[in-house]
Amino acid sequence: MNKGLLFTLCIALTSATTFAQKVQKLNDYFPAPNVWQQKTPSQAGLDEGAIQRAVSFALANEAKSSRDGVISQYQSFGKEPMSEALGPLIERAAPTGLIIYKGYVVAQWGDPNKVDIVNSVSKSFLSTVIGVAVDRGLIRSTADTVSGYVPFVELYNPGSSNGSESNQNDIIYPFSSAHNRKLTWEVMLRQTSDWEGTLWGKPDWADRPQGDIDEYKKRKRDEPGTFWKYNDVRVNALALAATNVWRRPLPEVLKETIMDPIGASTTWRWYGYRNSWIVLDGSPVQSVSGGGHWGGGMFMNAYDMARFGLLTLHSGNWKGRQLISKQWVDQALTPTTANTGYGYMNWFLNTDKKLLPSASDKVWVHIGNGTNMIYCDTEHDLIIVARWIDNKALDGLVGGVLKAIVQ
Repeated sequence: MNKGLLFTLCIALTSATTFAQKVQKLNDYFPAPNVWQQKTPSQAGLDEGAIQRAVSFALANEAKSSRDGVISQYQSFGKEPMSEALGPLIERAAPTGLIIYKGYVVAQWGDPNKVDIVNSVSKSFLSTVIGVAVDRGLIRSTADTVSGYVPFVELYNPGSSNGSESNQNDIIYPFSSAHNRKLTWEVMLRQTSDWEGTLWGKPDWADRPQGDIDEYKKRKRDEPGTFWKYNDVRVNALALAATNVWRRPLPEVLKETIMDPIGASTTWRWYGYRNSWIVLDGSPVQSVSGGGHWGGGMFMNAYDMARFGLLTLHSGNWKGRQLISKQWVDQALTPTTANTGYGYMNWFLNTDKKLLPSASDKVWVHIGNGTNMIYCDTEHDLIIVARWIDNKALDGLVGGVLKAIVQ
């Protein structure tokens, strides 16, 4: 063999070995349905006292909002115009959480089996079923315009305008305006679409309006991709589009493609609104919500949240089966230009360590109001599910858990 080529190969192999040593291999334990193996912190090689302190910290920093779901929704959004809830809301549990280290449950608090609203963690499930649609070719590319897939939608409640401005009250055109025709799946997923319109009785301007409302309603629309704005009306428009692409209720899609394969319980639910029903291939179908802003969205226990977190930690792979393509997970973790702390909804990134200063800039969280959080850390093979913790205490909890990892 040529000596120069041999030298080059040796250098390449050495570099690859060095790189491999830097990348920690994730544990290959995945919990079976209805059971999740546990280890004490000591058995897992963790500092027991530090874990206990982290759990105590989470319990001591309960969210300040009411445990009554209706009151809590009003506390969060009651000052907004047209803020009335349209979907189900229930009384939540006390602070609850799980710490999953190398696949095993090493600590828990509260009632992890309690099915509670996850609020905007719902968005991560919505973006995931869209990812599966891309993987299967139902959506050719996220660069495609959504209007090419959703020409119009028939409502299930004929005779009611339901917020539509169409001359036919039972038909709506959610992607037909000059601005909305330009919107791609990509900008909808990244919340940089500035979608305009009214859906399920909620106009886009009613969600977190800025400044004078009358002026805000008349403002010029931002060019797609240039400005980030968190907006649940637009998320619900995306859910409606995804429902039309799958031609099935999204909860059925999620159950078949994600939740059953990862061994989730049968207790989770995904709701829309009382008025978000459409006619799809001759049958009534509810278009689900991407969050609990007006009630509805995903209701789930902490164990099922942790299973989803473990799936994303393993880049969409569960026991050797690729449920979501790694390419999709990589896209979801790519920073949005207009907001580098946001990937695909609702994958919040720790870019520049702004979100969680105690953690690596490579971690991400699926997060929703409450606060509901699924913390994902590949470097430490760590998942933390925290529910009903004060938002300002998130970094304290994460930092406390990280202190337990004995280097």
